[in-house]
Amino acid sequence: MNFQIKKYFGPSTLVTAAFIGPGTVTVCTLAGVNSGYMLLWALLFSVIATIILQEMTARLGLITQKGFGEAIRNELKQPVLRVAGILLVLGAIVIGNAAYEGGNISGAVLGWQAIVGEWSINVGATTIRFTPLLIGVIAFWLLFSGNFKRIQNFLIGLVIIMSVVFLTTAIIVAPNLMDVLKGLLVPTADADQLLTVVALIGTTVVPYNLFLHASSVQQKYHSPSQLSDLRKENITAIVLGGLISMTIVITSAAAFGGEGATISSAADMAVQLEPLLGSWAKYFLALGLFAAGISSAITAPLAAAYAARGILGWQVDMHHIKFKTVWMIILVIGVLFSMLNFKPVQIIQFAQVANGILLPLIAIFLLYIVNKKSLLGDYVNTLTQNILGVIVITVALLVGFRSLNSVFQFL
Repeated sequence: MNFQIKKYFGPSTLVTAAFIGPGTVTVCTLAGVNSGYMLLWALLFSVIATIILQEMTARLGLITQKGFGEAIRNELKQPVLRVAGILLVLGAIVIGNAAYEGGNISGAVLGWQAIVGEWSINVGATTIRFTPLLIGVIAFWLLFSGNFKRIQNFLIGLVIIMSVVFLTTAIIVAPNLMDVLKGLLVPTADADQLLTVVALIGTTVVPYNLFLHASSVQQKYHSPSQLSDLRKENITAIVLGGLISMTIVITSAAAFGGEGATISSAADMAVQLEPLLGSWAKYFLALGLFAAGISSAITAPLAAAYAARGILGWQVDMHHIKFKTVWMIILVIGVLFSMLNFKPVQIIQFAQVANGILLPLIAIFLLYIVNKKSLLGDYVNTLTQNILGVIVITVALLVGFRSLNSVFQFL
């Protein structure tokens, strides 16, 4: 039995742990609050799109036994394009993850605070919070060990916790199943909901997961004969992540009735769930938020290290000082930003611009590279996969435009 279960959990679960972070929890909560079940179809579409893209990059990693960053570096022969590609990846993935890491840790802190309270001191007008340091120590211990299996199992545990928490709350609020099915299967959106639709897709189709997945699959899979198992695991992990996102939307929609109540995060749902869960509501949702925050706080530095290793051509493993230096820098920056409650707006805006440009570009490049017989041999894309890939790239362009629009306000 244990052997069979292992087939469905592994490196792909890191992808789920990465995209179910505080940002995803908040976006899904607000979608449910403001639109009810109406936008569930956007999450269904994003799950399908993510399965398609992640299968391509995972297959690339399995067959070539190289990361996506390495593929970009090796295939961009023209010097100017290679430098541009390297700078774009470093800007979007490495610098971007450093900016977002503070939010990941702060999300875990919110969950921790609801359970045990805040640990902080005031220094003049500045409040220094110590809980982020605890989150950072946990992430540091796991990443510094260089033990991929330990990291993987810890993240699998967090994903299971999030699944149990949010699935339970979705069942307890007793949603109208016909309305849920309608929201899931009938694509509709008002004009003022379009950015929310793209935001829901953007929280699932995440650029750095393409780098994380291609490199992490090599820790478990080494032969093309394992491709079928890899695909099963990929589908299981991403469907599970999509289910978590959907249950958050369903819970907030049922709890607030889609009436646009004032709410800033999933932690605010606890008040509405108290009649159903009693005083445990706060702790129950806090556990889910803590798991979402710390899982992303671990995967973001890890993904950045993999991306930097590949795009810079480092022939090193997780134990090498170069690899460790990248994730250490990102983790330390995130802890400091969270401790000081500092929001690096300009850096985040830069990261949004870089990711907005990077997502469609790497999706196009990924589609190109998984059609190269010289690289993948008989494991290149089929016609169906190419058609689906083109559709996903169109979505990636929309997500990229949304990221740019959030900074420059074109519309």
